[in-house]
Amino acid sequence: MNPKDAAELIRGRRAIFPKTYIPKPIPKAVIEEVLENANWAPTHKFTEPWRFRVFTGAALERLGDALAELYRAATPAEAFSEKKYDKNKQKPRQSGCVIAICMQRDAEERVPEWEEIAATACAVQNMWLTCTAHGIGSYWSSAKMLQESPGLLQLAPGERCLGLFFMGYHNLPELPGKRGPIAEKVVWMEE
Repeated sequence: MNPKDAAELIRGRRAIFPKTYIPKPIPKAVIEEVLENANWAPTHKFTEPWRFRVFTGAALERLGDALAELYRAATPAEAFSEKKYDKNKQKPRQSGCVIAICMQRDAEERVPEWEEIAATACAVQNMWLTCTAHGIGSYWSSAKMLQESPGLLQLAPGERCLGLFFMGYHNLPELPGKRGPIAEKVVWMEE
C-alpha cells in the first residue's frame, strides 16, 4: 500500500450506525480477517489483551433481547423509555455482526492497565479500517450495560467488556470528515 492509499483509508473511516445497515450477510471469512487484523495491533510486552465475542445469525436476536432487558432492569420506571428499549433490541438485529470488545488484564500486571486498554483500542482501529476497506459500516458503542453485567459475555477473571462493535453493509454515500486543523493540536519542540 502506498502512503496516499493509507491516508485515504484512515481519513475515510466513519462511524456508520446500525439503523443504516442493509440486510446483507457479512461472510465469515471477512469477519475472520477483521479479527486477524485486530490481532496485529501494537501491544506492550506482547500482552495481547484484546478478546472478542462474535455474534452472528440467531445470536444477534438473543443479544438484542438481552440488551433490551438489561436496559429495563437498570432503568427506574420513571426514566424508562420504550423507544430506548426498542433501540437496544433492534440494533443487533439490524447488524450483520456484532463483536463484544473485551480486554484481558495481564495477570502479572507487567504494564499499566491504561496501556492494555490503549492496545485494545488500537485493535479496534484495525477492525474499523478493515471494515472500511471492505465497504462495511461499523460503530463502536460503549455498551455501558454490558460493562455492568459481565455475566452475559461469560467473562474470565480479569477480563472486562469495553463495548460493542456493530458491523453491517450499507449504501450510504461517502460521508465528509469532521476534524479541526492539526496545527491547533501540535506544539513543535525544535529548540
